[in-house]
Amino acid sequence: MTTKHLFKSVPQSEEPKRKNRMLRCKNIDVIVYATVIVFGIGSWVDINGLWVELPAMITEGLPEGWKLPSYLSVIIQIANIGPLFVTLCNVFAPGKLNIKGVVYVILGIGSLSCLLLAFLWKTTAYVAGEERSITLLILQFFLALVDCTTSVVFLPFMTLFKADYMTAYFIGEGMSGMVPSLVALGQGSGSVSCVNVSSTNSTTNITTYNVYPKSNPPNFPVRDFFLFLFAMVFSSGIAFTLLNYCPYYREEYAPDTEEDELSVDSKHGSYELSDGEHAGSVAFSDPATIGLSQSALMKNGKKYQNVNITKSSDVEKDIADHSITKTRYVYYLIITAILNSLTNSVLPSIQTFSCMPYGISAYHLTAVLYNIANPAACFIVLFRSAASCGVITILSFLGSLAAGIILYTAAASPTPLLVGTKTGEALIVSIWVLGGLLLTYSKVSIANIFRPLGSRALMWIGVMQQVGSFFGAVLFYLIINVWSLFESAPYCPM
Repeated sequence: MTTKHLFKSVPQSEEPKRKNRMLRCKNIDVIVYATVIVFGIGSWVDINGLWVELPAMITEGLPEGWKLPSYLSVIIQIANIGPLFVTLCNVFAPGKLNIKGVVYVILGIGSLSCLLLAFLWKTTAYVAGEERSITLLILQFFLALVDCTTSVVFLPFMTLFKADYMTAYFIGEGMSGMVPSLVALGQGSGSVSCVNVSSTNSTTNITTYNVYPKSNPPNFPVRDFFLFLFAMVFSSGIAFTLLNYCPYYREEYAPDTEEDELSVDSKHGSYELSDGEHAGSVAFSDPATIGLSQSALMKNGKKYQNVNITKSSDVEKDIADHSITKTRYVYYLIITAILNSLTNSVLPSIQTFSCMPYGISAYHLTAVLYNIANPAACFIVLFRSAASCGVITILSFLGSLAAGIILYTAAASPTPLLVGTKTGEALIVSIWVLGGLLLTYSKVSIANIFRPLGSRALMWIGVMQQVGSFFGAVLFYLIINVWSLFESAPYCPM
């Protein structure tokens, strides 16, 4: 009986080009990797930037004052209509939505919104008898609509590239929080000094001394910060264009990226002879027959000179290696929702309650290092990703345990354990950084497991990211703003 073979194609021009690439590290091209990072930064850089700039904007005299962050939380959840629309299109009309077109639209909206904010963020109007920052709130909605939608379109786009580039996207997504934080730190956004103020009672002639917080002037205006955000989102759009249309970048696409699922038909399709007397469909039953033809093989209009022979059993093993059970698939999605609920909603909501009792320095250090921990965890995944369900479960549990300790310190504010001690300051910063590393590492490892399953699987990862973030934000909005279960520590303790 003749043994049948399946053929995996290699474009005839691919090998010479890749040999000329000098900036390679293992299986990745450094230039392509850096471009994917820039693309990933555009995912949440504008909303993250808006968050860290709020203190500087509020001290400029916006009418909402410190209620503005709670407004922003609600607006972000309303903006989830964006990913909901994309998800419904993918479920009820699969393949009909042009993902690349959607990416260009949302990046264009994000760029324009940041540019308008640079000049109009202080514009107010009276609504229902009260002065409101109407322009800021409207543009906040468009920025939130952009960033929420990136969760369900950026990840599926990354299936075009080899799996090695998935970590680059998550590094960029992590840097979308770190980069604006560092710029805001240089700006001095939210910088507060504690000053002694004396007051003398003219009747009793008794002088009392009190410590009050005083906001320091920023090193550059809010307008310049929004122009910086505009440049970052616009750069993400340029990176996306290069990844789409530049031949240099397209060489790093995964084989047969037009297919969503890893299967025999998608990875090893049929080929035709491009010319000669046997032009047209051809089947090979013996690899030795390949050498009898000088014509290149053709598939989907592309010519292939070299064909790697793979036995059916090897292909089936490749499929099995990337398959997961339905139960584990659902389990990973639930874990993704929980992890993103913690990292995107719960922890940011309680950061001031958790850290401020230990002092302003501990608060600012935590804010910076926590944002650095996110891309650092993605970088670790590049070299060592967790592929075992047991390992991911343990790491997720440890990260959730750290989040539980953080939640305790927030609930115990303004007098949590070890408050007023250097040990307490060091511990709270360490727990925040460790928790951020564990939670981010776990969710990126899960996304890496889903990468070979195709763009639809990554779309569901994006959906569960937004579902977890939504429920976490709503719950803690009620806890903080409606039920008032947390008490803030003073900026300047007596």
